[in-house]
Amino acid sequence: MRALPVAAGRGGAVACAAAAVPRRSLLLSTATAAALQPEPVSLSRSATGAGEPKLRTSPPDAAFAGKGKEEAFAWAKNDNRRLLHVVYRVGDLDRTIKFYTECLGMKLLRRRDIPEEKYTNAFLGYGPEDSHFVVELTYNYGVDKYDVGAGFGHFGVAVDDVARTVELIRAKGGKVTREAGPVKGGKTVIAFVEDPDGYKFEILERAGTPEPLCQVMLRVGDLDRAISFYEKACGMELLRKRDNPEYKYTVAVMGYGPEDKNAVLELTYNYGVTEYDKGDAYGQIAIGTDDVYKTAEVVKLFGGQVVLEPGPLPGIGTKITAILDPDGWKSVFVDNIDLAKELE
Repeated sequence: MRALPVAAGRGGAVACAAAAVPRRSLLLSTATAAALQPEPVSLSRSATGAGEPKLRTSPPDAAFAGKGKEEAFAWAKNDNRRLLHVVYRVGDLDRTIKFYTECLGMKLLRRRDIPEEKYTNAFLGYGPEDSHFVVELTYNYGVDKYDVGAGFGHFGVAVDDVARTVELIRAKGGKVTREAGPVKGGKTVIAFVEDPDGYKFEILERAGTPEPLCQVMLRVGDLDRAISFYEKACGMELLRKRDNPEYKYTVAVMGYGPEDKNAVLELTYNYGVTEYDKGDAYGQIAIGTDDVYKTAEVVKLFGGQVVLEPGPLPGIGTKITAILDPDGWKSVFVDNIDLAKELE
């Protein structure tokens, strides 16, 4: 895949047209303002219910019975996983789509209105949903504002040229909150911009990346605890850890593959801060798995909280499970085979 469009051109306009993609049933909607943490996110139903996949036979709470944590950990590390999309709420869907397409160079992949449940979803990104990390925006009828909170950090977007990208965003009316320059305590050139709902985007200089939407940053109260959870319960790898005592924070980057080729989760610990207000805007990250039942078992074995037991969604049969990390951040695991059928 080519690099992010907003940095590739030299003074040209950003493409804004929506790209047609195969239909996929909505798996992880945040249908109402009441569906906020810690309660599990509301789940939508397929419009038809046709093509319901045959369920696997893996029974809950049985795969690792009597086998211990070591085997469960090994399975999670070898499971076929990747970050699928990140879900969050916005107050004006058309306004946000305009910003993401014109300022950030994303494409509108799909949009779906669910009037009976009073919400609309839009999926945007830099490539198809079956191979790229994308954003899922949720607009709940009549709710025009959300609290982003202090716990959510930012989304990361990799570009060829940060300075040029920032100028394009500014020219399109975007809000630049940090000019292009080296990151504190490092050499990578970055900038920060803010979308209309107050979500921050870190623009990173990384030429030729296959995954421009490259990270989600969340703040945690105990970094070692969080690293252990994502390694053992979620099967992620600690890709790097960097302490910045001069600026009193430490960063750990977790993921399922090299940082320059895959979307990653960036965990930030600020010295002495153990809790954060999460607000009601950010939803969760979706992760692919070969077996949601085993995934839920592993999470429980390593002390995680399963807030939605594994099983098929009504009407469409796609299996999912939802969990919370020790800081209360939610992840939803989605069955890979079921997801592939949904994307056909």
